[in-house]
Amino acid sequence: MRKIIVHSLAGLAALLLAACGDSALPNDDVITFEKESERVVTLFSPMEKTMPDVDNVARSASEKTVIMAEEKLGVTVDYITYTAEDYQDKTYDDIALDRARSDMDDLYLLNPDVIQKLAEENKLMDLSDLDSVKNLRDVVKTANVVEGKLVAIPQEVVAYGLFINKDLFDQYDLDLPDTPEDFLECCRVFKENGIETPVGANRWWLETFVLAQAYADLYNGGNTAAEIAALNSGEKKYSDYMRPGFEFLQEMIDRGYIDAKKAYRSEAIEGEGADFLAGKTPIVMAYWSAANSETAYGNPDFNMLVIGFPSSRGQMPVMPMTGIAVGIHAEHAEDAMKTLDVMVSDEALQVYAETNKVISPSKNVSVDCIPALKPLNDRINENVFVLGSNASMKLEQWGNTCIIVRNLLNGATVEECMAAFDRLQEETLRK
Repeated sequence: MRKIIVHSLAGLAALLLAACGDSALPNDDVITFEKESERVVTLFSPMEKTMPDVDNVARSASEKTVIMAEEKLGVTVDYITYTAEDYQDKTYDDIALDRARSDMDDLYLLNPDVIQKLAEENKLMDLSDLDSVKNLRDVVKTANVVEGKLVAIPQEVVAYGLFINKDLFDQYDLDLPDTPEDFLECCRVFKENGIETPVGANRWWLETFVLAQAYADLYNGGNTAAEIAALNSGEKKYSDYMRPGFEFLQEMIDRGYIDAKKAYRSEAIEGEGADFLAGKTPIVMAYWSAANSETAYGNPDFNMLVIGFPSSRGQMPVMPMTGIAVGIHAEHAEDAMKTLDVMVSDEALQVYAETNKVISPSKNVSVDCIPALKPLNDRINENVFVLGSNASMKLEQWGNTCIIVRNLLNGATVEECMAAFDRLQEETLRK
């Protein structure tokens, strides 16, 4: 079942479900309603699948900021939402690309690879002159400035980490892993003690392991700009950075620590969430907000901790950047820009952060995190992290790495995966 629904004040979930695709959308997948207001702004966003009797905190947080914009500006924000039913459906990003290229909406909540792709196609407005921009953290601008234009602004800084069942680690006297070697040893112990698949995985987020290992030194070694320049010129190869992470994933697959076939067809959280919450799987990967939301991992029956991914520099958070963008030919461009400016103002972001307990894109806004997130938050506060998306890199990272990891899950060799990165880099250099 494919769904696109237009409605007012429905939900907005800031899930990263990165994918690529360019297929057209059948007309019978769209449900529209009469608009009563003359000043209507449309916003295309993903809708997290719902669970009975459970509040979607991410949705309510975003709705509060939309209500602020509606009341201040006298506009009505209509949501257009889409949720893929399973891995055979077109992804949210497929649909977002189609709609933005066809100028169908005013505002779009976009994943990092789609932001970069649409910006390169000149399909997104420059947001640099919005009043709220002066309050943004530098990391947001680094991720979402393309060719001098700030093309998207998030309502939260998305940080990915490993969600750990600490009770199971304690049961087997295991320390939390810092390095890839530590992590493999933990998986070995779990496997030998009857835990069939130590790591729960889905088709979207295994690239976090790769990115953490690939760029731990690049982002934390004091030479970031020079290394990125060398990659952009072709002096250095992305495949050389990526190889250790892909070899690590292949080893986990070979040893049975990850079920590659299940991961390849599993949606985020749905594929591994039940086993993790039931105490059958000790490790999964997810985004910061999943620790706060009862629709994800916000209410486990065990002691849960969220840590960084294993790397040569220890536990490493991975931070891709989503963002809300305005279409270059938006029908209601002026109202859309004003609406976004209110939604990402410090006042609105304070409400959003307090509701959703997330890292704010504003340098002026902060909230205390829940205890489970403290290990991940400590690393970020120490300025230790890897960017999962960076617009200053000519080769887009988040989506491309995701796709090539899925090739690995589907049977491609590490060498074939590295050759794919080399081809992408050559194509990028020829542009």
